[in-house]
Amino acid sequence: MENIIPVPQLLSEREVAFLAEDNFANPLNKRPEMEETMSFNVRKEEDLNPSDVLLAVYAALREKGYNPINQLVGYLISGDPAYITSHKQARSLIRRVERDDLIEELVSHYLKDIK
Repeated sequence: MENIIPVPQLLSEREVAFLAEDNFANPLNKRPEMEETMSFNVRKEEDLNPSDVLLAVYAALREKGYNPINQLVGYLISGDPAYITSHKQARSLIRRVERDDLIEELVSHYLKDIK
């Protein structure tokens, strides 16, 4: 009688069946679902009003006990989103608006009565 060493099963039955079909030897043997071209549609991101974003972020910062003015100034100067809390998605919200648009909104609101 021979000494048989047990070999652990490295492949599942499904993987063995796939290899037995000789898919690697014949690369043109394509799966039917891969014959059609897939399409990918990117949904357009909505335009956000910088004023609304600033107010929402301000409220979230205030709710968490931060000084909203200091945190917003830190973000606007550095661009580091760590200055903005993730509470109520404020960090992801403010990153969807360009910093220069936020600054423009602040300056125009501040100077709106000067003519």
